[in-house]
Amino acid sequence: MKYRKKPVVIDAEQFFPDHKPHPKGVEEFVVRMTENVDGTRNTWFGWRVQTIEGPLAVSPGDWIITGVKGERYPCKPDIFDMTYEPEHP
Repeated sequence: MKYRKKPVVIDAEQFFPDHKPHPKGVEEFVVRMTENVDGTRNTWFGWRVQTIEGPLAVSPGDWIITGVKGERYPCKPDIFDMTYEPEHP
């Protein structure tokens, strides 16, 4: 059998690191930190969103969706475009 997704209206914001404030639930975290021989440190940051399954990585351009129960999760732009369309009042 085939199934069609029920029409549900969701809230979504697209994430870009330089656009503040970030969508609700997105947090920056230290991915990796290294120390050079001269004592300076290199730090790489990433972004994540807490989901009901635990934290998931967020990349620039990802959509942060708030589901029907208030849960948040990231969605890649191509999947978002294939799955959702703007709601017109």
